[in-house]
Amino acid sequence: MADLSADDQLKLIFANLQESMNPEIIEDIIHKEHRAPIIYWGTATTGKPHCGYFVPGLKIAQFLQAGCKVKILLADVHGFLDNLKAPKELVAFRAEYYKHTIIALLQAVNVPIDKLEFVLGSSYQYSPAYFEALLTLSTQTSGHDAQKAGAEVVKQSESPPLSGLIYPLMQALDEEFLGVDAQFGGVDQRKIFALAKEALPKLGYKERAHLMNPMVPGLAGGKMSASDPDSKIDLLDSAEVVRRKLKKAFAKPKEVEGNGLMSFVEFVLLPAGALRGGKPRFVVERRDEEPLVYTDIEEMHRDYEADVLTPQLLKSGVQNALIPLLESIQQAFQASPKWQEIEKKAYPPPVEQKKKKEKKDKGSKYPGAAKGVVAQPDGSVEGPRKQEVDVARGPEAEMERQR
Repeated sequence: MADLSADDQLKLIFANLQESMNPEIIEDIIHKEHRAPIIYWGTATTGKPHCGYFVPGLKIAQFLQAGCKVKILLADVHGFLDNLKAPKELVAFRAEYYKHTIIALLQAVNVPIDKLEFVLGSSYQYSPAYFEALLTLSTQTSGHDAQKAGAEVVKQSESPPLSGLIYPLMQALDEEFLGVDAQFGGVDQRKIFALAKEALPKLGYKERAHLMNPMVPGLAGGKMSASDPDSKIDLLDSAEVVRRKLKKAFAKPKEVEGNGLMSFVEFVLLPAGALRGGKPRFVVERRDEEPLVYTDIEEMHRDYEADVLTPQLLKSGVQNALIPLLESIQQAFQASPKWQEIEKKAYPPPVEQKKKKEKKDKGSKYPGAAKGVVAQPDGSVEGPRKQEVDVARGPEAEMERQR
Protein backbone atom coordinates (compact mmCIF):
# COMPACT_ATOMS: atom_id res chain seq x y z
CA MET A 1 0.00 0.00 0.00
CA ALA A 2 1.02 3.62 -0.41
CA ASP A 3 2.72 5.27 2.58
CA LEU A 4 -0.47 7.13 3.46
CA SER A 5 -3.12 6.88 6.14
CA ALA A 6 -6.39 5.14 5.23
CA ASP A 7 -8.20 8.48 5.26
CA ASP A 8 -5.63 10.07 2.96
CA GLN A 9 -5.93 7.14 0.57
CA LEU A 10 -9.70 7.53 0.41
CA LYS A 11 -9.35 11.28 -0.06
CA LEU A 12 -7.14 10.71 -3.12
CA ILE A 13 -9.40 8.01 -4.56
CA PHE A 14 -12.54 10.16 -4.39
CA ALA A 15 -10.90 13.51 -5.28
CA ASN A 16 -12.33 15.35 -8.32
CA LEU A 17 -15.04 12.74 -8.91
CA GLN A 18 -18.51 13.92 -9.89
CA GLU A 19 -20.23 10.86 -8.48
CA SER A 20 -19.57 7.45 -6.94
CA MET A 21 -21.80 4.39 -6.54
CA ASN A 22 -21.23 1.97 -3.65
CA PRO A 23 -18.25 3.91 -2.23
CA GLU A 24 -18.52 1.82 0.93
CA ILE A 25 -17.00 -1.08 -1.03
CA ILE A 26 -13.75 0.87 -1.42
CA GLU A 27 -13.91 2.08 2.18
CA ASP A 28 -14.29 -1.46 3.53
CA ILE A 29 -11.38 -2.75 1.42
CA ILE A 30 -9.06 -0.12 2.90
CA HIS A 31 -10.37 0.04 6.47
CA LYS A 32 -11.31 -3.61 7.07
CA GLU A 33 -9.51 -5.78 4.50
CA HIS A 34 -6.33 -3.67 4.55
CA ARG A 35 -5.48 -4.32 0.92
CA ALA A 36 -5.13 -2.36 -2.30
CA PRO A 37 -8.40 -1.81 -4.21
CA ILE A 38 -8.31 -3.02 -7.82
CA ILE A 39 -9.83 -0.50 -10.25
CA TYR A 40 -10.27 -0.75 -13.99
CA TRP A 41 -10.72 1.87 -16.66
CA GLY A 42 -11.67 0.82 -20.17
CA THR A 43 -11.44 2.63 -23.48
CA ALA A 44 -12.85 1.47 -26.81
CA THR A 45 -10.03 1.63 -29.34
CA THR A 46 -11.69 3.71 -32.05
CA GLY A 47 -10.65 7.26 -33.04
CA LYS A 48 -7.26 8.70 -32.11
CA PRO A 49 -6.86 9.59 -28.41
CA HIS A 50 -6.97 13.35 -27.80
CA CYS A 51 -6.25 15.74 -24.92
CA GLY A 52 -9.46 14.67 -23.21
CA TYR A 53 -7.57 11.49 -22.26
CA PHE A 54 -5.52 13.55 -19.82
CA VAL A 55 -8.63 13.73 -17.60
CA PRO A 56 -8.84 9.98 -16.82
CA GLY A 57 -5.04 9.85 -16.97
CA LEU A 58 -4.70 12.29 -14.07
CA LYS A 59 -7.36 10.44 -12.09
CA ILE A 60 -5.55 7.14 -12.69
CA ALA A 61 -2.44 8.83 -11.31
CA GLN A 62 -4.34 9.64 -8.11
CA PHE A 63 -5.52 6.02 -7.81
CA LEU A 64 -1.91 4.90 -8.07
CA GLN A 65 -0.78 7.46 -5.50
CA ALA A 66 -3.42 6.03 -3.16
CA GLY A 67 -1.90 2.57 -3.54
CA CYS A 68 -4.58 1.12 -5.83
CA LYS A 69 -3.91 -1.46 -8.52
CA VAL A 70 -5.14 -0.21 -11.88
CA LYS A 71 -6.06 -2.24 -14.95
CA ILE A 72 -6.49 -0.47 -18.29
CA LEU A 73 -8.79 -2.36 -20.63
CA LEU A 74 -8.06 -1.81 -24.31
CA ALA A 75 -11.59 -2.65 -25.44
CA ASP A 76 -10.89 -3.74 -29.01
CA VAL A 77 -14.04 -5.85 -29.33
CA HIS A 78 -16.18 -2.93 -28.14
CA GLY A 79 -14.55 -0.82 -30.86
CA PHE A 80 -16.31 -2.56 -33.72
CA LEU A 81 -19.47 -3.38 -31.72
CA ASP A 82 -20.13 0.36 -31.48
CA ASN A 83 -21.58 0.72 -34.97
CA LEU A 84 -18.25 -0.29 -36.55
CA LYS A 85 -16.43 2.82 -35.30
CA ALA A 86 -13.33 0.67 -35.65
CA PRO A 87 -13.42 -1.70 -38.65
CA LYS A 88 -12.54 -5.23 -37.57
CA GLU A 89 -9.43 -5.39 -39.76
CA LEU A 90 -8.01 -2.29 -37.99
CA VAL A 91 -8.97 -3.12 -34.41
CA ALA A 92 -5.75 -4.93 -33.45
CA PHE A 93 -3.58 -2.10 -34.78
CA ARG A 94 -5.66 0.54 -33.01
CA ALA A 95 -5.44 -1.29 -29.70
CA GLU A 96 -1.64 -1.29 -29.98
CA TYR A 97 -1.67 2.39 -30.98
CA TYR A 98 -3.76 3.19 -27.89
CA LYS A 99 -1.32 1.37 -25.62
CA HIS A 100 1.65 3.34 -26.96
CA THR A 101 -0.30 6.60 -26.66
CA ILE A 102 -1.64 6.03 -23.15
CA ILE A 103 1.80 5.06 -21.86
CA ALA A 104 3.33 8.25 -23.32
CA LEU A 105 0.47 10.38 -21.96
CA LEU A 106 0.86 8.99 -18.44
CA GLN A 107 4.63 9.38 -18.57
CA ALA A 108 4.15 13.03 -19.59
CA VAL A 109 2.44 13.65 -16.23
CA ASN A 110 4.89 11.48 -14.24
CA VAL A 111 2.64 8.48 -13.68
CA PRO A 112 4.67 5.32 -12.90
CA ILE A 113 3.48 2.90 -15.58
CA ASP A 114 5.09 -0.11 -13.88
CA LYS A 115 2.07 -0.16 -11.55
CA LEU A 116 -0.37 -0.48 -14.44
CA GLU A 117 -1.68 -3.60 -16.14
CA PHE A 118 -2.90 -3.40 -19.75
CA VAL A 119 -5.48 -5.98 -20.79
CA LEU A 120 -6.73 -6.56 -24.34
CA GLY A 121 -10.47 -7.21 -24.43
CA SER A 122 -10.22 -9.93 -27.07
CA SER A 123 -7.76 -11.85 -24.85
CA TYR A 124 -10.68 -13.13 -22.75
CA GLN A 125 -13.96 -11.91 -24.32
CA TYR A 126 -13.96 -14.73 -26.90
CA SER A 127 -13.56 -17.45 -24.28
CA PRO A 128 -16.36 -20.04 -23.79
CA ALA A 129 -16.85 -18.95 -20.15
CA TYR A 130 -17.29 -15.31 -21.10
CA PHE A 131 -19.63 -16.13 -23.98
CA GLU A 132 -21.77 -18.34 -21.75
CA ALA A 133 -22.00 -15.55 -19.16
CA LEU A 134 -22.95 -13.08 -21.89
CA LEU A 135 -25.75 -15.35 -23.13
CA THR A 136 -27.01 -15.83 -19.57
CA LEU A 137 -26.97 -12.10 -18.92
CA SER A 138 -28.88 -11.51 -22.16
CA THR A 139 -31.72 -13.67 -20.79
CA GLN A 140 -31.86 -11.47 -17.69
CA THR A 141 -31.82 -8.10 -19.51
CA SER A 142 -34.54 -6.60 -21.68
CA GLY A 143 -33.74 -4.97 -25.01
CA HIS A 144 -35.16 -1.72 -23.64
CA ASP A 145 -32.81 -1.76 -20.62
CA ALA A 146 -29.78 -2.61 -22.77
CA GLN A 147 -30.53 0.21 -25.20
CA LYS A 148 -31.14 2.66 -22.36
CA ALA A 149 -27.85 1.69 -20.71
CA GLY A 150 -25.82 2.43 -23.84
CA ALA A 151 -27.73 5.54 -24.92
CA GLU A 152 -24.99 8.03 -23.97
CA VAL A 153 -22.05 5.84 -25.00
CA VAL A 154 -22.98 3.78 -28.05
CA LYS A 155 -23.49 5.61 -31.33
CA GLN A 156 -27.21 6.01 -31.93
CA SER A 157 -28.95 5.69 -35.29
CA GLU A 158 -32.47 5.35 -36.64
CA SER A 159 -32.07 1.60 -37.14
CA PRO A 160 -29.29 0.62 -34.69
CA PRO A 161 -27.48 -2.72 -35.07
CA LEU A 162 -27.94 -5.41 -32.42
CA SER A 163 -24.28 -4.99 -31.42
CA GLY A 164 -25.21 -1.76 -29.64
CA LEU A 165 -27.29 -3.80 -27.17
CA ILE A 166 -24.46 -6.28 -26.58
CA TYR A 167 -21.95 -3.49 -25.84
CA PRO A 168 -23.25 -2.48 -22.36
CA LEU A 169 -23.76 -6.12 -21.31
CA MET A 170 -20.12 -6.86 -22.06
CA GLN A 171 -18.93 -3.76 -20.22
CA ALA A 172 -20.83 -4.96 -17.15
CA LEU A 173 -19.36 -8.47 -17.41
CA ASP A 174 -15.83 -7.10 -17.73
CA GLU A 175 -15.92 -6.18 -14.03
CA GLU A 176 -16.21 -9.88 -13.11
CA PHE A 177 -13.78 -11.27 -15.66
CA LEU A 178 -11.12 -8.66 -14.86
CA GLY A 179 -11.45 -9.46 -11.16
CA VAL A 180 -11.77 -5.86 -9.99
CA ASP A 181 -13.39 -4.06 -7.05
CA ALA A 182 -14.45 -0.96 -8.99
CA GLN A 183 -14.89 0.45 -12.46
CA PHE A 184 -13.87 4.02 -13.28
CA GLY A 185 -15.20 6.10 -16.15
CA GLY A 186 -16.90 9.31 -17.22
CA VAL A 187 -20.30 10.25 -15.85
CA ASP A 188 -21.67 9.48 -19.33
CA GLN A 189 -21.13 5.80 -18.40
CA ARG A 190 -23.53 6.02 -15.45
CA LYS A 191 -26.36 4.02 -17.06
CA ILE A 192 -24.01 1.17 -17.92
CA PHE A 193 -22.69 1.22 -14.35
CA ALA A 194 -26.29 1.07 -13.06
CA LEU A 195 -26.94 -1.92 -15.32
CA ALA A 196 -23.86 -3.70 -13.93
CA LYS A 197 -24.88 -2.92 -10.35
CA GLU A 198 -28.31 -4.48 -10.91
CA ALA A 199 -27.48 -7.32 -13.32
CA LEU A 200 -24.27 -8.90 -12.01
CA PRO A 201 -25.75 -10.15 -8.70
CA LYS A 202 -28.41 -12.02 -10.74
CA LEU A 203 -25.59 -14.17 -12.15
CA GLY A 204 -24.13 -14.76 -8.70
CA TYR A 205 -21.38 -12.14 -9.10
CA LYS A 206 -20.59 -9.50 -6.48
CA GLU A 207 -21.44 -5.81 -6.79
CA ARG A 208 -18.66 -3.39 -7.58
CA ALA A 209 -18.11 0.27 -6.81
CA HIS A 210 -18.34 2.78 -9.68
CA LEU A 211 -16.31 5.97 -9.79
CA MET A 212 -17.22 8.73 -12.24
CA ASN A 213 -15.27 11.79 -13.30
CA PRO A 214 -17.03 14.80 -14.88
CA MET A 215 -17.19 15.22 -18.64
CA VAL A 216 -14.91 18.06 -19.70
CA PRO A 217 -16.48 20.28 -22.40
CA GLY A 218 -14.74 20.47 -25.75
CA LEU A 219 -13.08 23.54 -27.26
CA ALA A 220 -16.22 24.41 -29.18
CA GLY A 221 -18.52 23.82 -26.19
CA GLY A 222 -20.43 20.58 -25.66
CA LYS A 223 -18.86 17.13 -25.44
CA MET A 224 -15.26 16.64 -26.53
CA SER A 225 -15.41 14.21 -29.45
CA ALA A 226 -12.81 12.35 -31.48
CA SER A 227 -15.01 12.80 -34.56
CA ASP A 228 -15.20 16.62 -34.25
CA PRO A 229 -11.80 18.17 -35.01
CA ASP A 230 -12.88 21.58 -33.70
CA SER A 231 -13.81 20.19 -30.26
CA LYS A 232 -10.45 18.66 -29.37
CA ILE A 233 -6.68 18.89 -29.56
CA ASP A 234 -4.95 15.74 -30.77
CA LEU A 235 -1.99 14.53 -28.75
CA LEU A 236 0.22 14.75 -31.84
CA ASP A 237 -0.92 18.25 -32.88
CA SER A 238 1.99 20.64 -33.45
CA ALA A 239 2.43 23.76 -31.31
CA GLU A 240 1.19 25.86 -34.23
CA VAL A 241 -2.00 23.82 -34.53
CA VAL A 242 -2.55 23.96 -30.75
CA ARG A 243 -2.28 27.76 -30.79
CA ARG A 244 -4.73 28.00 -33.69
CA LYS A 245 -7.29 25.72 -32.04
CA LEU A 246 -7.03 27.45 -28.68
CA LYS A 247 -7.45 30.84 -30.33
CA LYS A 248 -10.78 29.63 -31.77
CA ALA A 249 -11.87 27.91 -28.52
CA PHE A 250 -15.20 28.86 -26.98
CA ALA A 251 -14.68 30.82 -23.75
CA LYS A 252 -17.45 33.29 -22.92
CA PRO A 253 -16.19 36.20 -20.76
CA LYS A 254 -17.07 36.00 -17.04
CA GLU A 255 -18.85 32.62 -17.45
CA VAL A 256 -17.33 29.55 -15.85
CA GLU A 257 -20.16 27.10 -16.62
CA GLY A 258 -19.54 25.14 -19.82
CA ASN A 259 -16.04 26.60 -20.19
CA GLY A 260 -13.94 23.72 -21.53
CA LEU A 261 -10.63 25.52 -20.96
CA MET A 262 -11.44 26.21 -17.31
CA SER A 263 -12.44 22.55 -16.81
CA PHE A 264 -9.21 21.42 -18.47
CA VAL A 265 -7.21 23.51 -16.01
CA GLU A 266 -9.19 22.08 -13.08
CA PHE A 267 -8.95 18.40 -14.01
CA VAL A 268 -5.62 18.28 -15.88
CA LEU A 269 -3.25 21.22 -15.55
CA LEU A 270 -3.63 21.85 -11.81
CA PRO A 271 -3.32 18.15 -10.82
CA ALA A 272 -0.41 17.76 -13.27
CA GLY A 273 1.44 20.46 -11.32
CA ALA A 274 1.01 18.43 -8.13
CA LEU A 275 2.36 15.27 -9.82
CA ARG A 276 5.61 17.06 -10.58
CA GLY A 277 6.51 17.11 -6.93
CA GLY A 278 4.78 20.23 -5.73
CA LYS A 279 1.37 21.70 -5.16
CA PRO A 280 -1.28 22.24 -7.82
CA ARG A 281 -0.13 25.28 -9.79
CA PHE A 282 -1.25 27.12 -12.91
CA VAL A 283 0.52 30.28 -14.07
CA VAL A 284 -0.82 32.93 -16.45
CA GLU A 285 1.78 35.38 -17.75
CA ARG A 286 0.68 38.98 -18.29
CA ARG A 287 2.39 41.73 -20.28
CA ASP A 288 3.68 44.56 -18.05
CA GLU A 289 2.08 43.02 -14.96
CA GLU A 290 2.83 40.34 -12.41
CA PRO A 291 1.72 36.86 -13.50
CA LEU A 292 -1.43 35.33 -12.10
CA VAL A 293 -0.57 32.22 -10.08
CA TYR A 294 -3.32 29.81 -9.09
CA THR A 295 -3.17 26.85 -6.75
CA ASP A 296 -6.89 26.12 -6.62
CA ILE A 297 -9.76 26.34 -9.07
CA GLU A 298 -12.05 28.44 -6.85
CA GLU A 299 -9.65 31.36 -7.01
CA MET A 300 -9.53 31.03 -10.79
CA HIS A 301 -13.31 31.04 -10.97
CA ARG A 302 -13.51 34.24 -8.94
CA ASP A 303 -10.93 36.01 -11.10
CA TYR A 304 -12.60 34.85 -14.32
CA GLU A 305 -16.04 36.02 -13.21
CA ALA A 306 -14.50 39.37 -12.24
CA ASP A 307 -12.76 39.58 -15.66
CA VAL A 308 -9.35 39.77 -13.99
CA LEU A 309 -8.59 36.53 -15.82
CA THR A 310 -9.86 37.23 -19.33
CA PRO A 311 -10.56 34.63 -22.03
CA GLN A 312 -7.44 35.76 -23.89
CA LEU A 313 -5.25 35.35 -20.78
CA LEU A 314 -6.82 31.97 -20.02
CA LYS A 315 -6.12 30.72 -23.55
CA SER A 316 -2.54 31.94 -23.31
CA GLY A 317 -2.03 30.19 -19.96
CA VAL A 318 -3.49 26.89 -21.21
CA GLN A 319 -1.31 27.10 -24.32
CA ASN A 320 1.88 27.64 -22.30
CA ALA A 321 1.09 24.73 -19.98
CA LEU A 322 -0.25 22.28 -22.56
CA ILE A 323 2.37 22.53 -25.31
CA PRO A 324 5.22 21.18 -23.09
CA LEU A 325 3.00 18.22 -22.10
CA LEU A 326 2.32 17.44 -25.74
CA GLU A 327 5.98 17.87 -26.68
CA SER A 328 6.87 15.05 -24.31
CA ILE A 329 4.37 12.73 -26.02
CA GLN A 330 5.46 13.79 -29.49
CA GLN A 331 9.14 13.21 -28.68
CA ALA A 332 8.26 9.66 -27.59
CA PHE A 333 6.38 9.19 -30.87
CA GLN A 334 9.29 10.45 -32.96
CA ALA A 335 11.70 8.17 -31.08
CA SER A 336 9.63 5.04 -31.73
CA PRO A 337 9.62 3.71 -35.31
CA LYS A 338 7.32 0.92 -34.11
CA TRP A 339 4.72 3.40 -32.86
CA GLN A 340 4.94 5.36 -36.11
CA GLU A 341 4.42 2.20 -38.17
CA ILE A 342 1.43 1.19 -36.04
CA GLU A 343 -0.14 4.62 -36.60
CA LYS A 344 -0.02 4.10 -40.36
CA LYS A 345 -1.67 0.69 -40.03
CA ALA A 346 -4.25 1.78 -37.46
CA TYR A 347 -5.31 4.98 -39.23
CA PRO A 348 -4.49 4.58 -42.92
CA PRO A 349 -5.17 7.66 -45.04
CA PRO A 350 -8.48 7.50 -46.89
CA VAL A 351 -8.25 6.13 -50.40
CA GLU A 352 -9.15 8.76 -52.96
CA GLN A 353 -11.95 7.65 -55.21
CA LYS A 354 -11.26 8.34 -58.89
CA LYS A 355 -14.11 10.08 -60.57
CA LYS A 356 -15.66 8.08 -63.34
CA LYS A 357 -15.72 9.88 -66.64
CA GLU A 358 -19.33 10.23 -67.64
CA LYS A 359 -20.21 9.79 -71.28
CA LYS A 360 -21.75 12.99 -72.51
CA ASP A 361 -24.98 12.95 -74.45
CA LYS A 362 -23.93 14.74 -77.62
CA GLY A 363 -27.40 14.72 -79.11
CA SER A 364 -27.94 14.62 -82.87
CA LYS A 365 -26.12 17.82 -83.83
CA TYR A 366 -22.50 16.75 -83.33
CA PRO A 367 -20.30 15.97 -86.38
CA GLY A 368 -21.05 12.50 -87.76
CA ALA A 369 -24.58 12.34 -86.41
CA ALA A 370 -27.40 11.42 -88.71
CA LYS A 371 -28.60 14.42 -90.68
CA GLY A 372 -32.21 15.28 -91.16
CA VAL A 373 -33.34 14.29 -87.61
CA VAL A 374 -33.83 16.22 -84.39
CA ALA A 375 -33.70 14.59 -80.91
CA GLN A 376 -36.82 15.06 -78.80
CA PRO A 377 -36.96 15.39 -74.96
CA ASP A 378 -38.48 11.89 -74.63
CA GLY A 379 -35.52 10.29 -76.43
CA SER A 380 -37.23 9.85 -79.80
CA VAL A 381 -36.22 11.58 -83.04
CA GLU A 382 -38.17 13.47 -85.69
CA GLY A 383 -37.29 14.40 -89.29
CA PRO A 384 -37.14 13.11 -92.86
CA ARG A 385 -34.67 10.31 -91.95
CA LYS A 386 -36.48 9.31 -88.78
CA GLN A 387 -36.97 5.68 -89.86
CA GLU A 388 -33.23 5.18 -90.42
CA VAL A 389 -32.24 6.06 -86.85
CA ASP A 390 -35.32 5.29 -84.80
CA VAL A 391 -34.09 2.56 -82.43
CA ALA A 392 -37.18 2.51 -80.30
CA ARG A 393 -39.44 0.77 -82.83
CA GLY A 394 -38.73 -2.84 -81.86
CA PRO A 395 -38.37 -5.83 -84.28
CA GLU A 396 -42.09 -6.40 -84.74
CA ALA A 397 -42.70 -2.80 -85.81
CA GLU A 398 -39.75 -2.90 -88.23
CA MET A 399 -41.02 -6.11 -89.92
CA GLU A 400 -44.46 -4.53 -90.26
CA ARG A 401 -42.90 -1.46 -91.91
CA GLN A 402 -41.08 -3.56 -94.56
CA ARG A 403 -44.20 -5.49 -95.70
